[in-house]
Amino acid sequence: MTDEIIMHDDSQQEINHREIDNIVSKLRTLRLASLEQRQRLNNPPKLPSRKALTSILERLSAVLFPNRLGASSISSDGIDYYVGHTLDITLRDLLDQVHHELYFVSEQENGGNAARRQAADIANAFAQQLPNIRSLLESDIRAAYEGDPAARSINDVLVCYPGVTAVIHYRIAHELHQLGVPLIARMISEIAHSLTGIEIHPGAQIDGSFFIDHGTGVVIGETAIIGRNVRLYQAVTLGAKRFPVNEQGMLVKGILRHPIVEDDVIIYAGATILGRITIGRGSTIGGNVWLTHSVPPGSHIMQAQTRSEMFEGGAGI
Repeated sequence: MTDEIIMHDDSQQEINHREIDNIVSKLRTLRLASLEQRQRLNNPPKLPSRKALTSILERLSAVLFPNRLGASSISSDGIDYYVGHTLDITLRDLLDQVHHELYFVSEQENGGNAARRQAADIANAFAQQLPNIRSLLESDIRAAYEGDPAARSINDVLVCYPGVTAVIHYRIAHELHQLGVPLIARMISEIAHSLTGIEIHPGAQIDGSFFIDHGTGVVIGETAIIGRNVRLYQAVTLGAKRFPVNEQGMLVKGILRHPIVEDDVIIYAGATILGRITIGRGSTIGGNVWLTHSVPPGSHIMQAQTRSEMFEGGAGI
């Protein structure tokens, strides 16, 4: 670059190329230091692309629901061709993103020769699960329509409701999480989080006929288990009560720390349910309830029935 100052006619802003050179140099120094600290100096990571995954998700949604989320120009006779063609292209792109994650992990573990073949196996296994994902989503969409008096049609629910959008992303992310690509799965869940304000960890286990109404601020933790025909409202948290640490003071990861919600439960807006507790079948949890103990089937928990508790080690999500 030169030291000249370039004038832009439309804005009259000045760009000093000498300063840009200095900034680039400082960023390079920090980048190389970070790579060296992570023992990646000679092999910078090539991670999955959020932009590519966003496109993949749009196309997978069109494959699952071609009449409503696919191209508007599709004819009835051409739907199968559209689905097959779109799926073929999308799986190839998904394979590339899975390969990025697997190659990164295998390089860290001094391996990686079979990463491409493993990526293809994962992409093919994922494709085999698409009919099951579609069936689960059908039940979720039906639950949303039947559970909201403002819903005018099944179609409205699919194309308008943020809770349904978040659940579509979750069903896809969960399957990929189960198949061994947790980074891509988490990226998909965060794409949904950005779009809807709903955060569902892909490791959570959620049965069919699941409905999140309104949705903004809902958080569902990694080890949560949710039964069939469960309805949540906005700002519900299914979180962890505390975070144990090991002898080195590091958080202990992978422990079961989130609630179990059994079938036919309704949890109203703002409720916070923390810890590995069980909400019994058919229970109703009222709005803004803070709950840290199990409740039996058929319970109706309101604010006046809960009690304040002091926590050590930090309460949270």
